[in-house]
Amino acid sequence: MNNPAPTFARQDNLKFFRTLNSRVNNYFKENNIQKTGNWKLHLKAVILFAVFLTPYFLILTLNMPFWVMLLLSIVMGIGMAGVGMNVMHDGNHGSYSNKSWINKLMGGTIYVLAGNVYNWQVQHNVLHHTYTNIPGHDEDLDAGRIIRFTEHAEWHSFHRFQHYYSVFLYGLLTFNWAITTDFKQMRNYLKRKLSYGEPKSPKILWTTLIITKIIYVSIWIVLPIVIGITWWKVVLGFFVMHYTTGLILSIVFQLAHVVDHTTNPEPNELGEMDNTWAIHQLYTTTNFAPKNAIVNWYTGGLNHQIEHHIFPHISHIHYGKIAKIVKETAKECNLPYYEYKTMRSAIVAHFKHLRDLGMKPELSV
Repeated sequence: MNNPAPTFARQDNLKFFRTLNSRVNNYFKENNIQKTGNWKLHLKAVILFAVFLTPYFLILTLNMPFWVMLLLSIVMGIGMAGVGMNVMHDGNHGSYSNKSWINKLMGGTIYVLAGNVYNWQVQHNVLHHTYTNIPGHDEDLDAGRIIRFTEHAEWHSFHRFQHYYSVFLYGLLTFNWAITTDFKQMRNYLKRKLSYGEPKSPKILWTTLIITKIIYVSIWIVLPIVIGITWWKVVLGFFVMHYTTGLILSIVFQLAHVVDHTTNPEPNELGEMDNTWAIHQLYTTTNFAPKNAIVNWYTGGLNHQIEHHIFPHISHIHYGKIAKIVKETAKECNLPYYEYKTMRSAIVAHFKHLRDLGMKPELSV
């Protein structure tokens, strides 16, 4: 992960992004609408926070059977994932509102999701969005040795079963955030002097991380135990909540980049990529279920991943409209525009791709 950062081609002979950017800007100008969120996003935020937090207060205040508590923990996990994909995500991309303080507030909701703003912005906004699907630079492709996401990763015999066991590991995503990942990432990113926006001092970042983790554990673990809920019920409920969230987030993320259509291009010996950044996004990203209103609403437009990657500062509530512009422009320039019509077909494609990478060691660079 410490390889020199690759550079993208500067000259777009197809004039793809210039044309696309002009058309998208004209869409917003002609319709007299802002690129950030509106009342639809604000209402969605209220609903998702209610789904996330209402079960928590019910568990604290009502005496209920343990199985009901576990069901409510699953509901909290669904709400937690929804807040992450819709509120936190837009906030940290600066697309939730045209007011920076509101974006910071909404981006800061990652703290109630067990994450950390600095780590997420570096890992997602900088590494993933800049170096999408480039092995050694996009950390979303790095699952250690346990899962082989690309043909560039070393093959092991146990990868033959990864299309079976990977889904069970996906659920650990945010649980690992809460326990270990944030500490490892902060140490690594500060060592590499990575930042997003105005750099902050390591002391402030470490202090923020430690304090927010203490508050988080106090709210979700200590408080329920103090009011009388048996400790093992609290821990199990906490795990179930996070496992639900992690499973949802991981699957949504993987469908956009780890399927057979997308590529994992590497720079040449001079560290140069073949395409410009915008065209690179078309080759490495896939949409899924673009016409499914429920998927659109709940995933925060992450099923329109192509539009999100090319225009990360535009709120997801606009992706359905600008997707037509992106698709038509890509077609005019004879460039790919990958999409799966349904979420089911995308899930099948993802696990089939994992199976191929695990069963075929010859798929190696």
